[in-house]
Amino acid sequence: MALRGPMAGLSSSLHSERLFLSGEPLRTSPSCGEGKGVRQKQTLIAARKLWGLQEAMRIKRSRELRDSAKVRKRPPLRRGKVSGPLPVPDHILKPPYVGTNILPEISSEFQVHDDEGVAFMRAACELAARVLEYAGTLVKPSITTNEIDEAVHEMIIGAGAYPSPLGYGGFPKSVCTSVNECMCHGIPDSRQLQDGDIINIDVTVYLNGYHGDTSRTFFCGNVDEPTKQLVKVAEECMMRAISVCKDGASFNNIGKIISEHAEKFGYNVVEQFVGHGVGKIFHSEPIIFHHRNNKPGRMVGGQTFTIEPILTTGSIECVMWDDGWTALTKDGSPAAQFEHTLLITKTGAEILTKC
Repeated sequence: MALRGPMAGLSSSLHSERLFLSGEPLRTSPSCGEGKGVRQKQTLIAARKLWGLQEAMRIKRSRELRDSAKVRKRPPLRRGKVSGPLPVPDHILKPPYVGTNILPEISSEFQVHDDEGVAFMRAACELAARVLEYAGTLVKPSITTNEIDEAVHEMIIGAGAYPSPLGYGGFPKSVCTSVNECMCHGIPDSRQLQDGDIINIDVTVYLNGYHGDTSRTFFCGNVDEPTKQLVKVAEECMMRAISVCKDGASFNNIGKIISEHAEKFGYNVVEQFVGHGVGKIFHSEPIIFHHRNNKPGRMVGGQTFTIEPILTTGSIECVMWDDGWTALTKDGSPAAQFEHTLLITKTGAEILTKC
């Protein structure tokens, strides 16, 4: 579950250079004669014309492909009816924030675990991954996000765990469901999913006193190719960032590699929402920025945190609904997000939220 970033970060874009065809400068000498120089000049002109024709054809093909693969125009996301919170049996251990609508402060504690703590984290994260996988099988046209919430809730409490979002700062549901232009923290409601929608499902469970946090963006029915590519690249950004994580690595490597990969495809990285430390506490230091930044800090073996970049095809500015949670892209462009909880090791990062 993403946190709102504490400050605006740095942003930049890559600019590519095109190499143009060039020829050797024309050389003439009394021994060569004027005819040879003319022939060289004509050859060079012909080569440039050929290159120009090829380039024009390439641009034309590119435009045709882009025009034929335009994103299907969707109506703006509208909220449905939000039902009340679902009950949790008394015997299930609940996080300390349950029972108050006050949003907990981000803990300054860096969560580094001993062997017992790692075992508990693995159990919580494995359950979160299984719940998310199950939730994904429910995604289809006509199902409501409220029905997904109900199914997720029942699976979590059936495993003896607590759905971490429920009651966190007053959040009324057991899972976040963010559809189309919703960046994150969508509240499940009575809206039915439509053919062509995308939906991020963000699952966090609290098991034996530890939180496991993960999310994924799913396709609903027939999704257009440009939106599929956005989702694909968002997952690639997360996995590339995970690949540079290990004991002693700088946290700012994460934002650098995500930004570089996203920009290759013309996508933008949302700066307002960040990853976070996770474990006994739902949200703690370190704050994980997904865009380029110069923040200090290095990873430590035994540490657990999330990486959860959000990519958009347009604006990275968000508009908040008056529920205080639902964050939409300002221009209505689609957004895609993926998230894993990681354990830092001496040689790399173990993805804990895998089935």
